[in-house]
Amino acid sequence: MLNEVERWLTTRSWSVTDRPLHRVLAAKRATGQTVSVVLPALNEEETVGDIVAVIRHDLMRQVPLVDEIVVVDSGSTDRTSEVAAAAGARVVHRDEILPRLPTVPGKGEVLWRSLLVTSGDIVCFVDADLKEFSSDFVLGIVGPLLTEPGVDLVKAMYDRPLRGAAGQGGRVTELMARPLLNMHWPQLAGFVQPLGGEYAARRSLLEQLPFPVGYGVELGMLVDALHLVGLDALAQVDVGVRVHRHQDGQALGRMAAAIYRTAQLRLARGHLIRPALTQFERGEDGFEPRTYSVDTEERPPMTEIAEYAARKVA
Repeated sequence: MLNEVERWLTTRSWSVTDRPLHRVLAAKRATGQTVSVVLPALNEEETVGDIVAVIRHDLMRQVPLVDEIVVVDSGSTDRTSEVAAAAGARVVHRDEILPRLPTVPGKGEVLWRSLLVTSGDIVCFVDADLKEFSSDFVLGIVGPLLTEPGVDLVKAMYDRPLRGAAGQGGRVTELMARPLLNMHWPQLAGFVQPLGGEYAARRSLLEQLPFPVGYGVELGMLVDALHLVGLDALAQVDVGVRVHRHQDGQALGRMAAAIYRTAQLRLARGHLIRPALTQFERGEDGFEPRTYSVDTEERPPMTEIAEYAARKVA
């Protein structure tokens, strides 16, 4: 297995500089494929506008790489929608997509619904909280999908500084996701940022995958894609440095629980005995318990949704 991962790292692990923009554009013209960029957003007014503006300027106005930018607002209480629209994105509220199905909170829910309001052959997901954003994030992960017919999903990899310290970000990745993948899906051990929110995939793959509704979506997608299309259809591209806001330890604990649950279902397709996580916070009378439910729902492959099938026929 180690030999397979080492081989994969030499054949499916690239840098953004490996595919110059002119080469990627030539491949897009030759194949006729279209590209959608999706930003799932919840209270990201400080950063979402800059990300949209950079993509529009670099990859839509200067060159025709991206065909549409869609921000899916998952219930923001700030000016996220207004800022995103002013920067040039098409903004869609999560609850307006597939209204017959009540929405549930979670990032995976938003990504799943975004397939119904985008049209690109390639769908590129970008988190809306990135700072110092570069369009290389999009170019890097879209490039292999346009130039390599055998690649179906591409993850971005990058350094993640934490409070100025290099390589200290990604705590849930190192403490939860990486051990899980190495022990149970060692073929995926070569992914530097398995939980990263920047990745692109062919619609033909995404529409066949179930989507965990919460933070388990990235790990679930990797594992399911591995089983569906195989390791050589997966790749990663180094895009430099990712700067974003960091969550506190308790929020990361809840994230880790959701990711573990996602892995557990894929290992046994069973059910949690107790789909909840209890954490502790110090109060006036000592440590007080706080119990949170763990995401226990997944959305089915989009190909099973009648509205999606009808749209494809139309």
